[in-house]
Amino acid sequence: MYQWSGAEEEKINAIFKPFVDACGVKIVAESTRDAGVLDTRVKSTPPDILFWPTTAPLTLYPDKLKDLSTVGADTANYAQYWLDLGTASGKLYALPAKVDIKSIIWYSPARFSALGYTVPTTFEELNTLVEKMAADGNVPWSMGFASDAATGWTGSDFIQDLMLTQQGPQYVLDLISGNVAYNDAGVMTAYETYQKWAADPKYTVGGSDGTLNTPFLDAIYKVFQENPEAMMVKQSGFAGGEIVKQFPNLKYGTDYDFFAFPGIKGMQGGADYMMAFSDSAAAKALVAYLTGAEGAKAWAQSGFDLSPNKLALGQYTDPQLIKKSEALDKATGFTPDLGDTIPAPFGEAEWKAIIQVVQGGDIQAALDSVAEAQTQALGK
Repeated sequence: MYQWSGAEEEKINAIFKPFVDACGVKIVAESTRDAGVLDTRVKSTPPDILFWPTTAPLTLYPDKLKDLSTVGADTANYAQYWLDLGTASGKLYALPAKVDIKSIIWYSPARFSALGYTVPTTFEELNTLVEKMAADGNVPWSMGFASDAATGWTGSDFIQDLMLTQQGPQYVLDLISGNVAYNDAGVMTAYETYQKWAADPKYTVGGSDGTLNTPFLDAIYKVFQENPEAMMVKQSGFAGGEIVKQFPNLKYGTDYDFFAFPGIKGMQGGADYMMAFSDSAAAKALVAYLTGAEGAKAWAQSGFDLSPNKLALGQYTDPQLIKKSEALDKATGFTPDLGDTIPAPFGEAEWKAIIQVVQGGDIQAALDSVAEAQTQALGK
């Protein structure tokens, strides 16, 4: 069972094909994004293998899931932090199969070169570059919050990357679990940086009004349009596809490109996790394939985002995926998107606080309100 459909389902089937051809195993797949459907299936006839966009099944079905280390998983091909994310009560119940990284910044290499700017490699260099651009009269950032009911999520992503850079991945994981309060000093540091960049027209297009009212896709376009309004936009991997749709004549590597958030200690992103409800011979064979060399190669060459399997590195053919895989390989940790992971009341309080801060509100008061919602939602 998985949630992929359409073009994504075609890609996962292409990944399965070498395994099916070699083993003769018939894969009968069910596609759903409905957690209720999953719950019904698990309570009646669980799928042998599940691919799911969160690790929630670890806490929901611990008595039904199998320890992947006993179901053919080659754990040596995964960084320890991946194993940690999929472990509960000392058992490895999940391994990420597909990863999309968010901790990246998009820019125009041609424009950087023309203006004498170089890509920063540390957070200190990023700060220096931002100040240099502002001093030159070139607005560093394009930001956009507007996203209907989800307004504020781009700010949450940016702040999370700041915390990953300034504090590290365990800090973010502790915020998600409630072991660190949202009004902690480390959160304050990230918000202070973000408020400066997101509210001042010297640093972002239109200042606070621009940040709050610009649709998130328009924020991407402002960096690459004929008369660019900003030098950089921090956005997930999907931005590359949106740039091509809007500006089909632009060339990757010259007119648009990206770099990993400078100095970041752990990547932020989304992951689809593989779990097993069966330890049958067929289930073991599929798990062994996907966590081994052949599965890693098939995944990399399919173009279906990234595989966290170390053996996929060097197997990608798409230039953007090659660069993303190298950035992921250098990461010392991984954290899920905070806004997508925390309980809804906690997340809504965070988005509200970010908007207040961008409007010039007191950061401490805003963070205190989120910390209260965090305590109520998590019981800590």
